[in-house]
Amino acid sequence: MSTWQIILLCAIVAIIAAVSAAIHTRRRDIRKVAYMMDALEDGELNFRFQEKNKFNRTLNRIRTIFEKQRQAHEQDSWTKLIRVLTHEIMNTVSPIASLSDAMAKSVDENGHSELDIKAGLETISDSSKNLIGFVQTYRQLSGVAKPVRKALALQELMDGVISLNSEFAASCGAVCNYRPEEDDLMIYADEGQISQILINLIKNALQAGARHIDISAKMGKDDDVIIQVANDGEPIPPSAQEQIFIPFYTTKKEGSGIGLSISRQIMRNHNGTIELLRSEDRQTVFELRFR
Repeated sequence: MSTWQIILLCAIVAIIAAVSAAIHTRRRDIRKVAYMMDALEDGELNFRFQEKNKFNRTLNRIRTIFEKQRQAHEQDSWTKLIRVLTHEIMNTVSPIASLSDAMAKSVDENGHSELDIKAGLETISDSSKNLIGFVQTYRQLSGVAKPVRKALALQELMDGVISLNSEFAASCGAVCNYRPEEDDLMIYADEGQISQILINLIKNALQAGARHIDISAKMGKDDDVIIQVANDGEPIPPSAQEQIFIPFYTTKKEGSGIGLSISRQIMRNHNGTIELLRSEDRQTVFELRFR
């Protein structure tokens, strides 16, 4: 074998080795990206790639960016929650303190008062009961049970939910329909908890004046099941659309403001999501996604 043939052979071997190494590195990097995407979707940001190369540093920077965004979002959510809690508690406690003080000052040495003591005490009692009810509502929010999952046929689940709401819907002059894009769709979930979410979405739509509530379901690209609940009721104001999942936030005169908060917590416990896709004059659409 001539010298040139040996050189050529060595060059070919070197090229093959380099290509193989590049393919191996690419496959490994693809696995890293897939792992990172799964972790980001699940909200698990406690990973870090150890090898000190440019690609790993880039992935770690992306992780850091997501972590900072999550921390900022969580801090903002806590700030809003504390603001709402403070507002609700002060609205209840301030009148009690003011009325108690006025009643105490109005009583003379003989125990007589110009104020109606009975009426004042009844007002204090009612306000106290309202505060107790508020605290119990908060306990309900923070005590969502761990889901007991089983295989659920969506058709049967929807039939039950629509049946439970049929009388209320009829009294509102509304119609609720379920139209799956595929037959025999199933989810692995807690029947009671998912029914609670759907019932809450339907109830909210009816209270917003909806006349048509359309529920659809389909398989997503990643084999997840997607349920959309659409209605033609009064749209959610743009200023409120980012607030509706915050505990105790409500746009209704009578409402606890925890329905959507509990719904989001339930979906997180199922490793799923619930989002407001859009709310406009024509249609409001919520989406539930089960992985």
